[in-house]
Amino acid sequence: MPKLTKTIVERIQPGSTDKFVWDSDVRGFGVRITKGGVLSFVAQGHVVGSPGPSRVRITIGPYGVFTVDQARDVAREHLRSMRLGVDPRAARKAEEVARISLEQVALAYVDRPGKLKQSSKDTILRHVRTTFADWKDDPIASITEDMCRKRYRRMLTEGLRGKKGAPGQANQGFAVLGALLAYAGRQNRRVDGSPLCSRAPVDALKDDRVRLKARTTRILDHKVGAVWVFLRDWRATTFNRDTVSSIDLVRFLLLTGLRISEAAALTWDRVHLDDAWFSLPNPKNNNPVALPMATTSVELLRQRPRVKGSAFVFPSWGEAGHIVDPRDVMKKVSKVAGSHITPHDLRRTWTNISLRCCRVEKFRTDLLSNHLTRDVTSEHYFDTTNLQWLAPEAQMIADWIEQQALISEGKNVVQFATAAAGAA
Repeated sequence: MPKLTKTIVERIQPGSTDKFVWDSDVRGFGVRITKGGVLSFVAQGHVVGSPGPSRVRITIGPYGVFTVDQARDVAREHLRSMRLGVDPRAARKAEEVARISLEQVALAYVDRPGKLKQSSKDTILRHVRTTFADWKDDPIASITEDMCRKRYRRMLTEGLRGKKGAPGQANQGFAVLGALLAYAGRQNRRVDGSPLCSRAPVDALKDDRVRLKARTTRILDHKVGAVWVFLRDWRATTFNRDTVSSIDLVRFLLLTGLRISEAAALTWDRVHLDDAWFSLPNPKNNNPVALPMATTSVELLRQRPRVKGSAFVFPSWGEAGHIVDPRDVMKKVSKVAGSHITPHDLRRTWTNISLRCCRVEKFRTDLLSNHLTRDVTSEHYFDTTNLQWLAPEAQMIADWIEQQALISEGKNVVQFATAAAGAA
């Protein structure tokens, strides 16, 4: 068994199977030649303390990339690690793990089957590629507490573009980062078995984190009627297909309290007008549900034109095939309401009408809005998938909205005046 040299390595001839030639200078260092003639250096030995007599063989690299002397030096390090009880294969894997970038972790996190809604995936990747754009290609384990503090404080005061603070985006972005760090820690281990990283860099922000007041924006009770009349009258005078779809979508949101993502993507196969109900098979909270419709909602959908080639109730010429953001309608609604109103504010409006104006108990309001109360009874014993039994409550809310429309138009005043005159 000679000492391996360049001349000896280049004279090795392939056989019918892989052939090994070992070095006389460093025991466990050798070169392998495949039957195809490919030469690569290897190190082979036993990891001290490992069970059984099995040997570990690790490929150092191909001849040409490594010289004989370079490969011998690498082999010495691997063999020394084995004598110290370290498996070089695990060490190499740990080195690869340590190089995993923030974006790689994010992609693995969002690609888990059946775990996240598309909107959640989009939010996570958006923050990785905007809030943490300059970190995304760096090893996730390199993110430090100091980096997090500086970035968080900058977001609070300057936002992403250095113009205006964005505390909401800062909180959301670092919640995303904390989740990714925790996921990376669970999925990847260092050579000593410890997690690759932890949430610690983000947890260090506890003293800096700004607590934001929950949004309470809604259409005030005395403005609901005016908004409803405005939408109804505008609907009667416009003929643009997307505008009609947007108006009807906003009216449907006000009548049902749905999330816009659920209502906007509603398809006709999930609507049962004769029985006054519709289904949401894949809502945000992953609780498939059949919801009742008030007569006003049924009539609204009966008047919706069915567009050939489209399955959507609220179709659009846009790429999604349905209305995604009724922005122009919401601008005009905001003007009538007297404050900036978003589609989610309509959900808050509906909830307030249910609880405050119609006195529908909170549990039933939660069910109708498909916002489940997390308790043992509702999760394990109570059927929350078929809510047609709540049709009276849905009707009560719709009737209140229509009554407010009559008041806004002054029709109730006329009726009372006529009644009073007849009595006189």
